[in-house]
Amino acid sequence: MAAKSDESGMKASDLFVKCLEAEGVTHIFGIPGEENADVMISLMDSKIKFVLCRHEQAAAFMADAYGRLTGKAGVCLGTLGPGATNLVTGVADANMDRAPLVCILGQADTKRLHKESHQNMDSIAMYRPISKWAQSLYHPDNIPEIVRKGFKLAEAEKPGAVVLELPEDLMEHEAKGKPLPVSKTRRPGADHKAVAQALDLLMNAKNPLILAGNGAVRKRAAAQLQRLAKNTGIGVVNTFMGKGAVPRKDPHCMYTVGLQGKDHILVALREADVVLSIGYDLVEWSPSFWNKGTPKKIIHVDFWPAEIDDHYQTTVEIAGDVADALWQLNELLEGKHKNKLPLFDIKKRAKLRETIKNDLEMEKDDASFPMKPQKVLYDVRQALGPSDILLSDVGAHKMWISRYYQCDTPNTCLISNGFCTMGFAFPGSIGAKLAFPDRKILSINGDAGFFMNAQDIETAVRLKLNVVAMIWLDGEYGLIKWKQQNSFNGKHSDLAFGNPDIEMWAKSYGAWGRTIKKAAELPAALEEAFKQKGPAVIGVPIDYAENRKLTKRLGEIEFTI
Repeated sequence: MAAKSDESGMKASDLFVKCLEAEGVTHIFGIPGEENADVMISLMDSKIKFVLCRHEQAAAFMADAYGRLTGKAGVCLGTLGPGATNLVTGVADANMDRAPLVCILGQADTKRLHKESHQNMDSIAMYRPISKWAQSLYHPDNIPEIVRKGFKLAEAEKPGAVVLELPEDLMEHEAKGKPLPVSKTRRPGADHKAVAQALDLLMNAKNPLILAGNGAVRKRAAAQLQRLAKNTGIGVVNTFMGKGAVPRKDPHCMYTVGLQGKDHILVALREADVVLSIGYDLVEWSPSFWNKGTPKKIIHVDFWPAEIDDHYQTTVEIAGDVADALWQLNELLEGKHKNKLPLFDIKKRAKLRETIKNDLEMEKDDASFPMKPQKVLYDVRQALGPSDILLSDVGAHKMWISRYYQCDTPNTCLISNGFCTMGFAFPGSIGAKLAFPDRKILSINGDAGFFMNAQDIETAVRLKLNVVAMIWLDGEYGLIKWKQQNSFNGKHSDLAFGNPDIEMWAKSYGAWGRTIKKAAELPAALEEAFKQKGPAVIGVPIDYAENRKLTKRLGEIEFTI
């Protein structure tokens, strides 16, 4: 029997929900079970919307995208045993991609945790290596502290995943206490001596570049980065997850780096003598790919000290709030060197920028079918506005999106490039739409990755969410084929599979669907898809013969600054 509430306490599950409300939680994505039934009943009296999903992994991806886009922890929920194991991949993805996420797990009654019993497993031990903090509740009165600590850690830089486990019987008990107030935590400011050293290096550089990573797309950081680029006249190249840190039309934007082949901007990066890395995550792209050629002095600006890596030996480290570090650099430049600004002439990078721009638009008028990846992405960029959001799944299409799709504002292209998880993009688009209902939300998926998590199309139909899923159809694990061919002189293992009729499949769920028959149909299909009152699915037959052509081109580039 659940304990009755009195003036000194309330039911533990009610207190837990009130703590979630105090944290500003608006949505919880998940699948309930017997062990978290008390929490689910308490949620019925809350303003928090529970989004019932069709798979726990999809629920975690929804929370992942919601957290990355809002900066507030996305929340997912599952029960013990298989519910907990199904959540693992999404939680690991959020943690390695630096997305704030809180995962709520049900657990067995404490009276049977010490022994072999039905669905009982040590979930906390499983989650510790893939989260910032994983904690089980031992006493109902600890709920306010545990919830406040969980959200504080999840949202603190660098953000990541926190796991809170709630044993079934403890949720039935009476709990004393009330939600703890949410207070703003100021991050440590940048060391002024390190900032001064960094400025000296920049002023004495001959051929500097700025490398903007995942940590540079925070709003305040991006604004100060753009100010710094203007003050210094230094070009900015972004990683896959740093897109939009500097707008694509800004003359300081040198587009995206990260392919392992020798792309134009990679050649320039290797020729740089000073690299100012801002919010750069080694987890998404190893410095061994770019720290070659000209000997480099590296200025590391990030929330954490630099990772120890033989190819990433820093000259100056500025560990602290990234926006503050960039603000200090700008203040020093504008205060002491105003008459010398900009330090470098960005027009000297114009030829490189024009070369890359022309390269990216080379196939924009191509009418061949199946469609070339470059042409698809040109049409997609025309269909989406500056603040609309593209989510990329993982596969060969991710490589094309990373190179060819450029952004106007931060956080408008979400790519999983830390954990690199197939099946992320479509469920992530549901979380994105709930975070920003007025924006167009498009996921681009391979046919392999999409059907790993396709079941939650029903969730989007039920919620009447206009999320558009584009599926690149080739009937193979395209990225694996591409890499095998590159490594084994064109040979590859058996990677083919079959697909359903996309239109019939979508219709069976009550969604709008279409498979285009020629390239000219894509712009109209996108326009119609975004007019639907629910989800839409577009199948695009794709010509992945372009993969090896791109590999050959990237091996022949010799662009010198």
